[in-house]
Amino acid sequence: MNDAPTALITGASRGLGLALARSLAADGWHLLIDGRDPTALHAATAELGERTTVRAVPGDVADAAHRKQLGRTAGELGGLDLVVHNASTLGVSPLPALSDYPLDDLRRVFEVNALAPLALTQVLIPHLRDGARIVAVTSDAAVEAYPGWGGYGAAKAALDQVFAVLAVERPDLRVYTVDPGEMRTRMYQESAPGEDISDLPPPEVSVPGIRTLIGGDLPSGRYVARSLEVADGLAVAR
Repeated sequence: MNDAPTALITGASRGLGLALARSLAADGWHLLIDGRDPTALHAATAELGERTTVRAVPGDVADAAHRKQLGRTAGELGGLDLVVHNASTLGVSPLPALSDYPLDDLRRVFEVNALAPLALTQVLIPHLRDGARIVAVTSDAAVEAYPGWGGYGAAKAALDQVFAVLAVERPDLRVYTVDPGEMRTRMYQESAPGEDISDLPPPEVSVPGIRTLIGGDLPSGRYVARSLEVADGLAVAR
């Protein structure tokens, strides 16, 4: 590997993860990506591979064996400059009220959205280079009470707290959670089956804000992607 920076992006076969991967690839970053759908991941790898070096590891971040494989691959690549915890699950669709939420399904939502990012971070810590950044994708459902979003929102609230504490415990790292806002993605469509979501912006509109966190000098914390901008070469929160 050369001196180009290297990023791991989970859930990078579509949606926000793929949009961010495209942006980084265009700037010469090497990429390590994963996804649960091998077909979609293969297509993403073929596309991104036309621009940069890509290693793809299909699997589920909730699977300990998959997380270990990601850690081994990160070591083979010589370490990571960036980790983006983007992989997520909506849970039951249509979204149920908490009073009716099947608990086994709710456990799965917490496992994927809150526990797996921490578990993967634990695996990756030895492979983080100096100045490495960790970005965990959260949601406004973590801080607002929306009917039907209790399971997903509670798991994302847990994610926020996990990485807020990690930031305090590891001041040597930049640790961010970022809310990308509503986007026209398959996950959002699953939350509103049958509804027209064509008026929602594509994931690409949230990428510049995330890139501001990646390349700027903002302190660890929670940010809203579309409230971030670069002024006079410095990353600022509006």
